[in-house]
Amino acid sequence: MAVNNGVTPLYISGNMTELQYVQLREFLDEAFGAAYRTAVARLDRDCAQLVLDLGQQFRDEIANTVSEVIHRHTLSDKYKGEEACSNRVYPPTYRVLPIELQVKELKKLFPNLCGCMEKLGHKPLPEGAEDWFAIPRWQALAPTYNQAVEIVLGILATRRRFSNRIIGRLGPTYLRQSARSILAEKILAEQQPGNDILVVAAQAGMRHRGRSARRARECLLSNEFGLGVFALVCLLLVHPERLSSGETLMIDCGGDKYSLQGDSTWDRVPLFDYDLSGTEFSVFYDDQARNLWGTPTAFLFEMP
Repeated sequence: MAVNNGVTPLYISGNMTELQYVQLREFLDEAFGAAYRTAVARLDRDCAQLVLDLGQQFRDEIANTVSEVIHRHTLSDKYKGEEACSNRVYPPTYRVLPIELQVKELKKLFPNLCGCMEKLGHKPLPEGAEDWFAIPRWQALAPTYNQAVEIVLGILATRRRFSNRIIGRLGPTYLRQSARSILAEKILAEQQPGNDILVVAAQAGMRHRGRSARRARECLLSNEFGLGVFALVCLLLVHPERLSSGETLMIDCGGDKYSLQGDSTWDRVPLFDYDLSGTEFSVFYDDQARNLWGTPTAFLFEMP
């Protein structure tokens, strides 16, 4: 199991089954056998000794090569053409606050929020994450996800120039969380029980910049999931600088899906952008690559 800085990923779909483990071992044994027979047939005595003299260096190189080949084949080619070159970055004023300050700001906005495992915000980060973020459980604010989204959007509108292009169309027939994000949030809540504010390892869009929303979903690591509207509004409430310039990397909410007509055709993605008139909230096709946007995501890891 992969480990980065002592952080073990927690796979959203679960670990391999025993059958998968056996089958993969059989595949690799067959491949190694074929590769060995082909390679040694081309060696004379001197060449064979040169290889043997490499010792541990040779074994390490073989192990690394096999690992790289396996990893390469775990990446989906689906929608691979939906990627655009992007040089967009975060605004120079954007800095992630220490987790304690994030929690303090959230409690100013939502005084009823209780509990947060702030110590998690000082641990090493999982692979792919940029920093630790404090994100409330939406269940602590409203009985449904859509109502919680309406609440935080209303607060955002009081704190900056804000235009909601889909006002009145944020009910469950229009906006829903992805199944993967629902499962990941459930796991996070179980890892941090009794806390209204969760500490989440995340990245704010750079990792998937230029990709269509659905291509970004195909590129997720096994422990990675998209952030939705609720989480991203909370991030912007605490870190307004993240979306404060027309030249910045804009934000799409790949953890959610959107149906423009409310007819269960989930082919749009909610997004935030910024121009001279302020912040705009709207939707766009999820199959269109956009050099201006990036998809923020978060990462699960095994708790000690």
